[in-house]
Amino acid sequence: MLTISGEQLRAWRREQLRINPGSRAGLDWLLEMEGKVPWQTLQASWLYPEEPVTLAQPLQLLAGLWEEHINKQVPLQYLVGRCPWRDMELQVDETVLIPRQETELLVEIALDLAIKQGCCLEPWLDLGCGSGCIAVALARAWPQSQGWAIDISAQSLNLAQANARAHGVEQAINWLQGNWLEPLLGQPSNWQLLISNPPYIPSGVVDNLEPLVLNNEPRLALDGGIDGLDAIRSICSMAPHVLAPGGWLLIEHHHNQANDVARLLQAAGLIDLDAAMDLEGKLRFAIARAPGGS
Repeated sequence: MLTISGEQLRAWRREQLRINPGSRAGLDWLLEMEGKVPWQTLQASWLYPEEPVTLAQPLQLLAGLWEEHINKQVPLQYLVGRCPWRDMELQVDETVLIPRQETELLVEIALDLAIKQGCCLEPWLDLGCGSGCIAVALARAWPQSQGWAIDISAQSLNLAQANARAHGVEQAINWLQGNWLEPLLGQPSNWQLLISNPPYIPSGVVDNLEPLVLNNEPRLALDGGIDGLDAIRSICSMAPHVLAPGGWLLIEHHHNQANDVARLLQAAGLIDLDAAMDLEGKLRFAIARAPGGS
């Protein structure tokens, strides 16, 4: 632990941004996540510069992380090994996609559907679970539900299980390794909810992403093929074979794929098609239901 004045912290912050120019918000995020200096404390230092501020890590260590982030273009989330998401803190590393804020809305759509139906949507299944963010969020929201999570990567599954364990829901989720819905084919069609944030960025677009993303985050979790729809096409075609009558399919997709995804859902025989917007007002989420049910 280190205690310095608010003015000393602000001076250190100015020096870091001078030596390694970058996002002020990013440096403040690092101070909060690794230094344990809340944003409110940092803001208060402007009004009360002589008040003491306690840091959980030495400034030298924080400066080293900031330098690596700027000069080597490594995401801060990977450097600290954690990422805040919804009301949780999740472990992350280079084997999984860093959970995005817009994916929080995918969980909200599922929770809203459950409220409208008057019960949780179980059994539920998170396809391509990655860090486990969606699965853990659903298991925490529906603690008595039966949940399943599938990922093709054993490393991702290990990390997702660690996150579930950290939040006390590991035993509430069944874990399967495999390619999308293939591990479930031949089993009874009783899933009330299939939810997925699959890779959906067209390959050519992935190649032009900023180095921070392209050189660090797993391409497997980003690249959706030539048109970005490879994984979504597979999920849509198999969903009717595993969904219970009236079961729901929720998918996150690229900002310009809403019409294409709707056509895939319709071609698969799903009904009650709907779409929802992301935080920027772009159609980002597809919603559909299997025929039958009440």
